[in-house]
Amino acid sequence: MFENLQERLERSFKILKGEGRITEINVAETLKDIRRALLDADVSYKVAKEFCDRVKVKAMGQNVLTAVKPQQMMVKIVHDELAEFMGSQSMDINIKGNPGIVLVAGLNGSGKTTFSAKLASFIKSKRGMKVLLAACDTFRPAAIEQLKVLGEQVGVEVYTEDGVKDPIRIARNAIAKAKAEGYSVVIIDTAGRLAVDQELMDEISTLHKAVQPTESLFVVDAMTGQDAVETAKVFNERLDFDGVVLTKMDGDTRGGAALSIKYVTGKPIKFISSGEKMEALDIFHPERIADRILGMGDVVSLVEKAQEQFDEKQARETRKKLAKDKFGLMDFYNQIQQVKKMGNIKDLAGMIPGVGKMMKDIDIDNDAAFKGIEAIIMSMTPEERDNPEIINGSRRKRIADGSGTNVAEVNKLLKQFETTRKMMKSALTGNLAQRMRSFRR
Repeated sequence: MFENLQERLERSFKILKGEGRITEINVAETLKDIRRALLDADVSYKVAKEFCDRVKVKAMGQNVLTAVKPQQMMVKIVHDELAEFMGSQSMDINIKGNPGIVLVAGLNGSGKTTFSAKLASFIKSKRGMKVLLAACDTFRPAAIEQLKVLGEQVGVEVYTEDGVKDPIRIARNAIAKAKAEGYSVVIIDTAGRLAVDQELMDEISTLHKAVQPTESLFVVDAMTGQDAVETAKVFNERLDFDGVVLTKMDGDTRGGAALSIKYVTGKPIKFISSGEKMEALDIFHPERIADRILGMGDVVSLVEKAQEQFDEKQARETRKKLAKDKFGLMDFYNQIQQVKKMGNIKDLAGMIPGVGKMMKDIDIDNDAAFKGIEAIIMSMTPEERDNPEIINGSRRKRIADGSGTNVAEVNKLLKQFETTRKMMKSALTGNLAQRMRSFRR
């Protein structure tokens, strides 16, 4: 996400490297390069020009402190303007009501149905609310079946009506069911439509008026860049939606939609979605995205993801086992499962300052990265997992054959496990010793 833009902006800032102060000449040269970088990222010329004009006004008005280099000052100004253009702060969705009603609209193929299921999972798991999905896409073949499958995956009921083609009737009946059965939120998945299709645009407008949603979200495929922004503008004129969702952020997206859509429509980006996994939905934080664009990482989001997957009960058990030297390979396996739940390794690495750049050319897939390790551990007997020290040469050969790997890989895993176990125990012992010293004081 934003890799190309990040590299281009870094090159732009190098123009100021070694400069003693900010001048109109070196600022103009830097901004010329930044404008090109934004245009290459599929930001419209009007938005790119406005952005650079605002940066120039701020840069020329700065009294640069002697401790701050011009290059650093420019990075700070660009960072703040990027965050401002994308909305300054995260915005929550309005799901209050009896029930709260979320209308999901967008173009064909933008990822509305997948997002609807992800949002249902998000509201259910993060807000603890009872959610009903309403299948109102009566145009696309298999759309209803897709929503049913996704609803089953996330444990959320899907309301459908066989043979009914009227989305307004389905939506109203879904809302009535929600009221009668104590659902807190209804998410209405609608058919994709083109902004130039007057009939379908009239239909979504009528549906919007009929159900009066507490929240209307416009789903945009981030890979369509500037086109997505223009389409959002047209939809907003008809629906006056409350927020935008950017999908397919894991694809070859240049960032144009994220940087332009708030400025053009005046409506905030509320969520970003990447991949097909139901957990791959994040609240949009403009400041954090600005950090990522400028290669500063996003440690806050990384910590939040870790906390979401943190199992306190399992952590207590792990500490006990480490203290008693009982931490085995099955515990190691369980730790891996928690890491996998946090998301794609490459995306997680991108949240650590400097690491994302190092890994940008490395193709990593979570399943592939852990597949061999998991296979090796699951090819062991329960006794071997609990007591790795008993795994001798013949056992290693049997485990390698059973897991489809080789003895060298088994040896590598056992070495990694031992190193991890020592590090974890050392960290635990260090914490205990520190607490004891504090207590004595």
